[in-house]
Amino acid sequence: MNYALTGLEDKVAVVTGAGRMRSIGRQIAVELARAGCDVVLTGTGRAPERRPEDEQAAGWNDIESVAEEIRSLGRRAVPVVADVSDPAQVDALLATTLAEFGRVDVVVNNAAASRGGDRGPLLELDVEDFDRVVRINLRGTFLMLKAFATAMLDNEPDSHGQRGTVVNISSIGGKQSGPGTGVYSASKAGVQSLTSTAAKELGKDGIRVNALCPGVTATSRLDDLSAEQWQAYVGANVPLGRVGDPLEVAHAAVFLASDQAAWVTGQCWNVDGGQLTIR
Repeated sequence: MNYALTGLEDKVAVVTGAGRMRSIGRQIAVELARAGCDVVLTGTGRAPERRPEDEQAAGWNDIESVAEEIRSLGRRAVPVVADVSDPAQVDALLATTLAEFGRVDVVVNNAAASRGGDRGPLLELDVEDFDRVVRINLRGTFLMLKAFATAMLDNEPDSHGQRGTVVNISSIGGKQSGPGTGVYSASKAGVQSLTSTAAKELGKDGIRVNALCPGVTATSRLDDLSAEQWQAYVGANVPLGRVGDPLEVAHAAVFLASDQAAWVTGQCWNVDGGQLTIR
């Protein structure tokens, strides 16, 4: 007997931060398309010279390349350059989504601040770096949630009484914290708290809100250390003994958006190879 997730055919999904070749956002966007969604995807519009060497070598074109992947699966894709921390750009993104599709059913808040000067001791942290991380990771998630969940209220409820679903991408860093990751961890903990509050407030309106908390995942964010260094870390901290694949995070996101998760809301699930348990 085959088992398939349901409830996503011909739905409209929005995925932020989906332009990098090695990324969770790209994989989520593609897997939602594979499950039957048309997809609006955002990125920051990185210039070619700002892209990693492997992207340049592959001729990778940020969200345009992801859009082509989605179209090859027979689904519609609309790439939009957008800064999710800017209310005007979030409103414009919503307007584009409604103009193209007339509705929105699934939102995945994946956009996050790139690693930078925020990775260091709190007492040495520049206020500008603190503000940048919080602005994108937490403020951006809030702005997207506020705008798009409001639009979902206009949807007719489905057979489960649901009008839409939001999946926020947090991190186990928001539960674990650690030296040198203070503002990143605080922002991701904020995303988890925002998820809980939104789920409790919007459940009566038929909108589910959950978060995923990935651990060490094979994206371009791992480029700051060598493969040997990361493997040493994984060997010491991850029971399953390997780095995660973005596809594995995407599978969890698609499940949370599906009918099979119709009674799941307000959760912050770890997808981390067992690095954190219980929490």
